[in-house]
Amino acid sequence: MPTVSCPRCHQLVDRQAINCPYCRITLKAYGHPGIPLHRATGDGYLCDRCVYHEDDTCNFPQRPYAKDCTLYQNIEQSKLESQQQAYTLSFGATVKSWIQRHQTWFLLLGLLFICFLVVLSGR
Repeated sequence: MPTVSCPRCHQLVDRQAINCPYCRITLKAYGHPGIPLHRATGDGYLCDRCVYHEDDTCNFPQRPYAKDCTLYQNIEQSKLESQQQAYTLSFGATVKSWIQRHQTWFLLLGLLFICFLVVLSGR
């Protein structure tokens, strides 16, 4: 059973739990185990670190003073994921470009390999 730490009492609870069995804080939005409810820690607000607040696409009524939200996405985490995706895409594009530039050599090596197989099978 995967567990997470309760944001209020820090007890380990089931990842799918709707309420904390110890302090009764709501962990999932609308009583549905598939909708996470993100909570601000301390006196801060979630909007300060949210992607949707940053690009002004948030339509949450409590914005910019939301203490809990179902739409929250951390800016730093989103930037890190974008950088990792850009690196992966650039690596794939580099390999594809290299193969296209050296396509003639690949064809020649393929022909030599086929000739080698024909010679070996004739013996």
